[in-house]
Amino acid sequence: MAKKQFKAESKRLLEMMINSIYTQKEIFLRELISNASDAIDKMYYKALTDESIVFDKDQYYIKVETDKQNRKLTITDTGIGMTKEELEINLGTIAKSGSLAFKSENELKDGHDIIGQFGVGFYSAFMVADEVTVTSKALGSHDAYKWQSDGTDGYTIEEAEKDTFGTTIELTIKENTEDENYDEYVDSHRLRAIIKKYSDFIRYPIKMNVTERKLKEGSDNEWEDYTEVQTINSMVPIWRKNKSELTTEDYENFYKEKHYGFDKPLKHIHISVDGAVRYNAILYIPENIPFDYYTKEYEKGLELYSNGVLIMNKCSDLLPDHFSFVKGMVDSEDLSLNISREILQHDRQLKLIAKNINNKIKSQLQSLLKDEREKYEQFFKAFGRQIKYGVYTDFGSNKEALQDLLMFYSSTEKKMVTLAEYTARMPEEQKYIYYASGESHERIEKSPQLELVTDKGYEVLYFTEDIDEFAIKMLINYKEKEFKSVSSGDLGIEPDDQIEKTESEEQEHHDLFEAMKKILADKVKDVRVSKRLRTHPVCLATDGEVTIEMEKILQAMPDNQNIKADKILEINLNHEVFQSIKKAFQNDQEKLNLYTKLLYNQALLIEGLPIADPVEFTNDMCKIMN
Repeated sequence: MAKKQFKAESKRLLEMMINSIYTQKEIFLRELISNASDAIDKMYYKALTDESIVFDKDQYYIKVETDKQNRKLTITDTGIGMTKEELEINLGTIAKSGSLAFKSENELKDGHDIIGQFGVGFYSAFMVADEVTVTSKALGSHDAYKWQSDGTDGYTIEEAEKDTFGTTIELTIKENTEDENYDEYVDSHRLRAIIKKYSDFIRYPIKMNVTERKLKEGSDNEWEDYTEVQTINSMVPIWRKNKSELTTEDYENFYKEKHYGFDKPLKHIHISVDGAVRYNAILYIPENIPFDYYTKEYEKGLELYSNGVLIMNKCSDLLPDHFSFVKGMVDSEDLSLNISREILQHDRQLKLIAKNINNKIKSQLQSLLKDEREKYEQFFKAFGRQIKYGVYTDFGSNKEALQDLLMFYSSTEKKMVTLAEYTARMPEEQKYIYYASGESHERIEKSPQLELVTDKGYEVLYFTEDIDEFAIKMLINYKEKEFKSVSSGDLGIEPDDQIEKTESEEQEHHDLFEAMKKILADKVKDVRVSKRLRTHPVCLATDGEVTIEMEKILQAMPDNQNIKADKILEINLNHEVFQSIKKAFQNDQEKLNLYTKLLYNQALLIEGLPIADPVEFTNDMCKIMN
């Protein structure tokens, strides 16, 4: 029998298919099962127009069998089968898909569609097989034919024996090499795992002979093995069921089955869209943060299915970074995929799905905040940092969408509040949204800079995470109210007469402050009268965009560029310490030098900043004690 050669371009494509297109060899089983499912789908279409065919779903299935001893793997379907000509056309010319042609000739009917464009995936079998034999008998034909190839030297087609219509594909699995263990493709446990992973939601039963153990009849401790045919796949995916049929427990079980997390989901979102692009999705907002969430190893993304067949484990394009904590899956039959089905074409459909998913997640979080406040606060405790990160990144392009999801601890409410809640409580005369930054709520509470703002009865938001100020600087304002740090040089609170008094005091003590500024050299930008202090003798304020907390964060970064805040040393003229400074200025330059350095180091300690010379500081303290 003469062997027919693949066409030159087909041969080159076959070599690429085997050696480089697919990233994982196990994918071949997904491809062969998908093609088998296509063949049964064609029977369904045929039955719609041919009254002589009764489509009894129980009679249509896919069977996977192994023969370890002879290294054989067989996939059989009870689909429409192929004629000799169809074998020649569909398998003799790579990139010709019988399913794709069939699909283009038939409209979507009764919710069924065929995978079609993946017919070329048949050739992935040569990644694991030395030889592939396809025996097929077409519906209505008396003859069966066998197509055979080793993937390199072309193929043969000859008559064969087959009792029923349908197709059987037999693979002779390769021998193991140093790099590859091909034995796993004749191991029923491994094959079962691959089927569950990629083809669990194929709508026809995938059957296998499964070996189980049971107690021997009449025995209490003797076991025996037995083999039975079992259906491996689930067939009906949860996302294709009506929401009214499903309970919270069903969604939680799916979350566990898919290993999305060890916790319970805080909330689920079930989406069914039948518009410009058709897709179903089930999304989950986890309860707890994954242990590796802020590591390089963490991968964001949703599982992506095409017509129930898993295409990608982590499709990162479906989630924006600020919602990277969301788990779940998307199933669409409208996506444009390449021949290996592993690489998405970045087309309009994918972008539409991603945009819709982004809006749905945001909407769900807003509903959670409004209707289930306790749950939202639990969510924000786990993932609020990521929302803030979303406000800050991409030059603030997402800030308008995310600002209403932000929460911060309130000085007056003693709990987490939103920006909307803060602004709703603002007195009419209050110009700014005030915030204070520090390591903890307790540390911030003791901050001298708070005194003037809290004396006015104004609410202050506490920032305790390193991302907080950076996010707020990007946000700039909320509902036309600008954000203002309590450490800022100008708080916008002082009445005109107080401003005039301060200016007068500045003039009066100008020489003293200049002397102190000279002692501190380049450590501070200025020494001034404090308008904010009530009980504390001294504090540091800042002038410019970089605050002291931002300086600490920037200094701790690996690529430290030595960015520092412009510090202002503020002195409380009403504190008794100031009288000692005045006397020293008038009578004892050495004491002024000592007092100035001590006050500056005190201010650094209050802010949680390191003292440049701790030994000098302790010696200065000893001088005071003596």
